[in-house]
Amino acid sequence: MPRPVKSRGYHSPLRAEQARRTRTAILDAARRLFTEKGYAATTVATIAAEAGVAVDTVYAAVGPKPAVFRLLVETAISGTDQAVPAEQRDYVQRIREAGTARRKIELYAAAVRAIGERMAPLFLVLRAAAPHADELAGMHREIGERRARNMRLFAKELATTGELRSNLSLEEIADIIWSMNSAEFYALLVHERGWSPPRFEHFLADAWCRLLLNGAT
Repeated sequence: MPRPVKSRGYHSPLRAEQARRTRTAILDAARRLFTEKGYAATTVATIAAEAGVAVDTVYAAVGPKPAVFRLLVETAISGTDQAVPAEQRDYVQRIREAGTARRKIELYAAAVRAIGERMAPLFLVLRAAAPHADELAGMHREIGERRARNMRLFAKELATTGELRSNLSLEEIADIIWSMNSAEFYALLVHERGWSPPRFEHFLADAWCRLLLNGAT
């Protein structure tokens, strides 16, 4: 009696590329709609229509509307096509390798500028919708708390150089940076006050060095 032939799983580069393109089209469409029309007015159906795919494809490729928005936020933060934990991001590795507190701060200011450029439009949507959508209210709190945890780690990283002011605790240093690294702060200066992104980056680095480092002027 012949033995049954087992089906073999296989990886198709073409199929994977098609899936990636579909996911990208969905996220691009969702970003446009969320930032132009707001969270409440954007539905999975309108995202699907904008992306030129079926509604079921949006659910299969990304998920329901809250999942789509969360992925947009996470990819805006990471600068890649997926969520990346802070400790695995390229700029974090460069910060750890930098030898001085000033250089660490300059690298982080550049990262904050890049994140702000991607994240600020989405953050404004998040802030406006959070009071009316429980899933976004939780996301808003989570992002703020996660930034605070990461800033405590950054403060400890700066402390390894021995260059921080002695009259500031690590918690105070973390809070100072946290208050200025948000997408909201970026939006206030760049979107509302007309600062250029390079000016914003330079201001952050200069302000943090003056506020946090011994002997900085």
